[in-house]
Amino acid sequence: MPARLDRLPWSRFHWLVVAALGITWILDGLEVTLVGALSPAIAGPDGLGLTATQVGLSGSAYILGAVLGAVLFGRLTDHFGRRKLFTWTIGIYLLATIATGFSWDFWSFLLFRFITGAGIGGEYGAVNSAIQELIPARRRGYTDLAINGSFWLGAALGAMGSLVVLNPAVIDQTLGWRVAFVIGGLLAIVIIWLRRFIPESPRWLMTHGRVAEAEAVVAAIEADVARRSGQPVPPHHDLGAIRLRPMRTNWTDIARTLFVAYPRRTGLCIVLMATQAFCYNAIFFTYAMMLTRFYAIEAAAIGWFLLPFAAGNFLGPLLLGPLFDSVGRRAMIALTYGVAGVLLCLSGWAFAQGWLTATTQTAAWTVIFFFASAGASAAYLTIGESFPLEIRAVSISLFYAFGTLVGGVGGPALFGALIDTGEPHRVMWGYLLGGGVMVVAAVLARLYGLAAERRPLEDVAPPLSKLDDAP
Repeated sequence: MPARLDRLPWSRFHWLVVAALGITWILDGLEVTLVGALSPAIAGPDGLGLTATQVGLSGSAYILGAVLGAVLFGRLTDHFGRRKLFTWTIGIYLLATIATGFSWDFWSFLLFRFITGAGIGGEYGAVNSAIQELIPARRRGYTDLAINGSFWLGAALGAMGSLVVLNPAVIDQTLGWRVAFVIGGLLAIVIIWLRRFIPESPRWLMTHGRVAEAEAVVAAIEADVARRSGQPVPPHHDLGAIRLRPMRTNWTDIARTLFVAYPRRTGLCIVLMATQAFCYNAIFFTYAMMLTRFYAIEAAAIGWFLLPFAAGNFLGPLLLGPLFDSVGRRAMIALTYGVAGVLLCLSGWAFAQGWLTATTQTAAWTVIFFFASAGASAAYLTIGESFPLEIRAVSISLFYAFGTLVGGVGGPALFGALIDTGEPHRVMWGYLLGGGVMVVAAVLARLYGLAAERRPLEDVAPPLSKLDDAP
């Protein structure tokens, strides 16, 4: 069945998978950017009257929710299936985001942000595993990178949306931020409708003994491709049958697989996720602070500087993505991490010398994260390919949670403290640290990365449920 899925030509079904599942990252980007841009209005007298500390705590609540949601729902995804969980998690996001628009005080806002984060965090394991198991091997890398990079489409929408809802000539400022959250939540209704047409992963069905359902799903996909293309599907070239037994994993199986069976892969994935998360969150969450503190940019104009940054982040995976399937994973991950790290160090040095303006600083960030975005997206791809399908979703979730805790908490806190000093040379050390860890990750990726391009998932990481006497 995996071979039958991998040999299919690109079709309307694959576009549906991209649209229905990939939009998760657009929502995440919209959430993060919109909240950052709306924080002055939320905290102001026309909002909830929050202090700067309370605004920061609400951001931490979102991150904590994403971490706990990723671990909980990632485990449930491997147990109950991809389809069921990516329906549950988007429903949680929908309700919590709309509820945020009706927050009445700090504590209600904190709670709803936490639940929203849990829904988004839960999406990572369910959606990434489903995408990798439904997309043909020859296009898996490009598709996964492009979808993960779509986070920045959401960021661009959030930046543009903030310019509207923060304009008192357009909307009453007591309602603007509330309307933004409600509209963001209502968008999820369209996603739920689209996801009705996405089947359960045949690979997951096989490992749970539901062979007839898996066969029916694959046959239906093949029939749809043949009907819409007007041509019969390509003949099935047998890549070697794998016989499986039904299996349900526990935490002992997960730990044994990660740290005993694949310790080198686990170490590499930890490094890739932690370094990109540190670099990304450190820059992104202090983006506005840098522009307002050192370049005297008005808070209401920050959105204009976010747009080119978001564009660079989106175009990186889109334009470099095909090379991950042709040149290969190891070379491209090493290249993107390495180039981003070196350029980040150089930009930090140029900033400390006083050579940059708000425009050139934004241009530098745009170029740096053109490469960093492709590398960061490839980190999620690497995790999904590195471990067996029985623990694929929870593995993605665990590494995401770890990276988010390290980068989402440590990075912004460190850079925020350095910016608060008001001394460019101190900020430079933060840039050198962020760039340095990216270079270290590049070297390790080159040495220990997987050559998973165009290979079936079962070839890269054999299923735990594979029978030893399989032909």
